[in-house]
Amino acid sequence: MVLSTAPIGEYDRRVVILTKEQGKLAAFAKGSRRPNSPLVGAVNPFTFGEFTMYEGRSSHTIQSVNVLNYFAELREDIMGAYYGFYFLEFANYYTKESNDEREMLKLLYQTMRALTNPHIPNRLIRYIFELKAYCINGEGPEVFQCVSCGDKERPAVFSVRKGGLVCTECDRDLIDGIHLDNSTLYSMQYIESSKIEKLYTFNVTDKVLDQLSRVLDRYREVYVDKRFKALEILETLL
Repeated sequence: MVLSTAPIGEYDRRVVILTKEQGKLAAFAKGSRRPNSPLVGAVNPFTFGEFTMYEGRSSHTIQSVNVLNYFAELREDIMGAYYGFYFLEFANYYTKESNDEREMLKLLYQTMRALTNPHIPNRLIRYIFELKAYCINGEGPEVFQCVSCGDKERPAVFSVRKGGLVCTECDRDLIDGIHLDNSTLYSMQYIESSKIEKLYTFNVTDKVLDQLSRVLDRYREVYVDKRFKALEILETLL
């Protein structure tokens, strides 16, 4: 999937693509800014497909693209588009070259599909995506047991600084504990434990959405050392 593009020279583009085989890679799409180029519409953000490239001494060059999905619906929905750009930017930040990024690519594809579904709130899609992306990257919070002692029975609060649940026996010095509604905790457990194909199959109440927002906004502030331009624009529109 194309994560980003930038103009190079008069007619070319530099394209960042998330691939199954080689993780994130940059490639040149020569002549793709010419109106009659076969690549003109195939190297835009959100494009998902099969990319044929050849590898030079210092860079890749795109020869052709078999487009499987343009996600054209997002080009007609400004809010959906900005959510989508945020997810692309997030994935660009988290993925690496020459790395196995199959799970992140699958998450990105299913998330874009969810954005075109009018029955799932965009806010919920965002929190599902963020939480699952943290898990794929090995940075997901512990939502099944106490992070300190491993207890699964005692009541617990959620601590962003501790990285998950903290039970009543271990929370004496805790200053950022959040009491989660059972439905919020169950939603987080479902997101972390489910296969990607099953993620966007449920809805939640506004109360749960607000708690997910509180937890995940704070989680991003603490653990993600980047400001996302698309998210900043999106928050001015909400």
